Amino acid sequence: MAFALSAERERELEEIVARYPNKMAACIPVLHLCQEQNQNWVSDEVITFVAHRLDLSPAHVKGVVTFYTLFNQKPVGKHQVWVCQTLSCALRGAGEILSHCEKRLGCHVGETSKDGKVTLRTAECLASCGTAPMMQIDKKYYENLSVPEVDRLLDGLLKG
Repeated sequence: MAFALSAERERELEEIVARYPNKMAACIPVLHLCQEQNQNWVSDEVITFVAHRLDLSPAHVKGVVTFYTLFNQKPVGKHQVWVCQTLSCALRGAGEILSHCEKRLGCHVGETSKDGKVTLRTAECLASCGTAPMMQIDKKYYENLSVPEVDRLLDGLLKG
């Protein structure tokens, strides 16, 4: 089935395109818009849709999707948990937090929990070195983490 935007998101797409000097420049924000509607991932149908709407080749759009880590190339869980593993976080316990997340969720980095609720990821830097260790859940940051605090956060995700 071909991908299509809702009427509201179609208006958003037009607003996005109007802000840029050419359609190619709108590729990243249009992909984010489409990913959001497509259950948070970019399918081949989304790539074809964006390429057609922006007068780009599907290869160009696919190149953007595969280059940037914030575009999901396969279905993901309802929530995404990113554990920062840069040096500051690593020195302050990110490894222990990541291992704990894998045990609690029953999946490894890059995988989704069996219930489909959480996809576990790592990030090289989430720009919060002074408050390490930290992780991002969906679009919200959690800093100065401990294993008990991670448990509290994961409990909320798994119950919800």
